[in-house]
Amino acid sequence: MHLHLLLTGDELMTGDIVDSNSALIARQLAPYGLTVARKVTLGDDLKLLAEEMRQLSAGADVLLVNGGLGPTVDDLTAAALAAAAGVELAEHPDALAHLEDWCRRLDIPLSPANRKQALLPAGCSILPNPLGSAVGFALSLGRCQVFCTPGVPRELERMLQESVLPVLANQRGADEVRKLTFFGIGESALQQLVNDHIPDWPADVALGFRAGFPLTELKLTTRNGQAGQRVDALQERIIELAGEYLLGSGTVTPAAALLNLLQERGLKICLAESCTGGLIASQLTRIPGSSTVFEAGWVSYSNAMKTDLLGVSPALLEAHGAVSEPVVRAMARGALERSGADQVISVSGIAGPTGGSADKPTGTVWIAWGDADTLRSHRFLLSLPREDFQDLTATLALDLMRRHVLGIGVPPALFRERRRAPAPEPEPRLHSTPAH
Repeated sequence: MHLHLLLTGDELMTGDIVDSNSALIARQLAPYGLTVARKVTLGDDLKLLAEEMRQLSAGADVLLVNGGLGPTVDDLTAAALAAAAGVELAEHPDALAHLEDWCRRLDIPLSPANRKQALLPAGCSILPNPLGSAVGFALSLGRCQVFCTPGVPRELERMLQESVLPVLANQRGADEVRKLTFFGIGESALQQLVNDHIPDWPADVALGFRAGFPLTELKLTTRNGQAGQRVDALQERIIELAGEYLLGSGTVTPAAALLNLLQERGLKICLAESCTGGLIASQLTRIPGSSTVFEAGWVSYSNAMKTDLLGVSPALLEAHGAVSEPVVRAMARGALERSGADQVISVSGIAGPTGGSADKPTGTVWIAWGDADTLRSHRFLLSLPREDFQDLTATLALDLMRRHVLGIGVPPALFRERRRAPAPEPEPRLHSTPAH
């Protein structure tokens, strides 16, 4: 199936809005074995949009148009598609009914500007929009199916899942895609494991990777449900080879992997965060059901709060500084004592870009994790931009906790020093002092 994508909007051309929708669309298409063969972005020009729709549809089975469905004069998708198809704009009764219902639910009047969203190309079919005011719509241009979708990401995602992808999957015959999410091993290392241990990889199972800092996703794809048993065996073999790095099947976050494990073991966790500013707690608590395992968290950013909230000795802070092993361990023990939780993570570091010194450069972070009987701690140097430093610190801390609960060791690769910004194929390179 040949698929083209047309993105519309002056704001995309000027850079006022960064195009994230094309990535969202590509991710939604991937499980169905579909990819975008050509992508075009145009501003709000009726003539150019209509002409581009004609050209893109002439060489495609499917054309996805994103954006330009709103109530303002620069929302031109409906008019452009009508012009490209040589039909008139007409008020669609289903689109009008949707608008009336939407206004009724919000207790606002249906204005002439909003009513414009019911003016659609004659003969089109409606794509429901349960989240917004603008319905999507579909129309054929020759042999090409044209689907017009809203620019609001959450509305787009819902419409793709419920109205567009089921149609395409039915026509094409969906592929089966297995995904495995890893942390601590990059795509090149995974590929080498496959090369070394599964040299007779079958031709009818496609192996793919996606590295998105700081995780790596491996995909096994088969066409139309074929090679199912071979995929099962290949997946099991990969897990045998790299299982210690595996967070889970599908798209899994480090927080979800740890949360599931704690729920299985009936364990509760607490947190004491400084340099991550509550990021670890946020990642855990955004998951439904986190209250079953998450007891409490402290963001003790200042030294005074480390003392007042967690009982860290002022003398300890004075002697070693906030970013030190004694302090991060004292933070952890204070959190355990105050929460009554079984497990703890504590972090204290220098996120930068300033604040470092010769003995504690920017990017230094101490992490402590474990329980009252076995509390481990390591010093890492993550010389990264501030946001990346916080993201990697949170991910690393969650994964160290996962490994602790599972009773598996930490591979040396996680402790190599990392001094460069994230690359297209990120493999965490960290530095550590001996564990305690």
